Amino acid sequence: MHPLSGSEMRALRRLLRESEASPFVFVSERGAPFTTAGFARLIERAAVAAGLGLKAHPHMLRHACGYALANAGHDTRAIQSYLGHRNIQHTTIYTELAPDRFKYFWKD
Repeated sequence: MHPLSGSEMRALRRLLRESEASPFVFVSERGAPFTTAGFARLIERAAVAAGLGLKAHPHMLRHACGYALANAGHDTRAIQSYLGHRNIQHTTIYTELAPDRFKYFWKD
């Protein structure tokens, strides 16, 4: 689960108000609510359009979140809890690649 800020909530409500065809904020090209498969196709098409050269899938967004939190210096246990990992080993993969992992350990 990801918390939404006030500005994000206002933007989503504005989108919903401006939508005439559907009571849903996120809809497919046909105006139907997004399905899991439809969202996966959207991610795949975005990866192709960006020229990533890999088959992207929605779970990669979860990984990107873990890496972003680790790179921002958040505590590994807090990241574990946020991502809902039962085992800390599933979380340490994100911290192992953090470039500034030990940046603030010592002060001059």
